[in-house]
Amino acid sequence: MKIIITGASGAIGKEVSALLGQRHEIIGASLRNSPHQLDISSVSSIEKFLEATGPFDALVSAAGDAYWGPLQGLTEAQLRFGIENKLLGQLNLVRLGLKYIRPGGSFTLTSGVLADDPVAGSVNYAVANAGIHGFVTAAAQELLVVGVRINAVSPGVTDNTMERNGPNMIGHTPVAIARVVNAYVKSVEGIINGQIIRVY
Repeated sequence: MKIIITGASGAIGKEVSALLGQRHEIIGASLRNSPHQLDISSVSSIEKFLEATGPFDALVSAAGDAYWGPLQGLTEAQLRFGIENKLLGQLNLVRLGLKYIRPGGSFTLTSGVLADDPVAGSVNYAVANAGIHGFVTAAAQELLVVGVRINAVSPGVTDNTMERNGPNMIGHTPVAIARVVNAYVKSVEGIINGQIIRVY
């Protein structure tokens, strides 16, 4: 398969690329440090990227960012950041990617544990993640008509990011990155559709 992986240079995307790359063609894209530069918050960036890469069999999005900070004092611009990046950016990958995905293909998006188990300062992440869950559940019904699957992987804080993210994720037990990667493999190479694969 020809698989696009966005966020390919990140902590999760790098590991997913390495494993799936053992048996598939990987087109890696990130905002920085990847063969293809891609800003998922920009529709024009997505369009140019997809036009350049052409038809594909699967798209895995391990990209997307949101604002971290307390609800008190949260500005509209800060709230919009996560909505336009982590949420809308991934939705646009699907919306625009439908023009290029081959029959029988799949989309795999990334949400996260904060949709179900938020901590202080995570409002923007929780909103974006929950929106991805709703989108995947609804879109899966319509995409069946064109023979395309869609799922989301919702990882907890991973053991390879605990040093960076641990102080914010109070009380959360890290999960092995290998378990998270296997969730993406299940979505891409399996048959499930419309699922939120929680790895907590």
